[in-house]
Amino acid sequence: MQEISESRKKVALRLARVEGQLRGIKGLVEGGAECEDIATQMTAARRALDRAFYEMLACSLLRHVDEEPSPAAVRESTNELMRLLVKFA
Repeated sequence: MQEISESRKKVALRLARVEGQLRGIKGLVEGGAECEDIATQMTAARRALDRAFYEMLACSLLRHVDEEPSPAAVRESTNELMRLLVKFA
């Protein structure tokens, strides 16, 4: 599916940004920056990583979507969503 491929590209770009954020945070720690400033940057990096996680979760669900889903397919997708949410909660 093209949507999945595009989703993976977006996640890879987001992870590259997170990687840069983490390098910056490491520099702040090593440079003796204020703890609150470091914590603020850590929060931003964590949120960016969370966003990438949720995009990957959505990517996982996309593979369960049919053009015209049957009730059984909807039920299967719902069960898969529940399984993933419990697994990663």
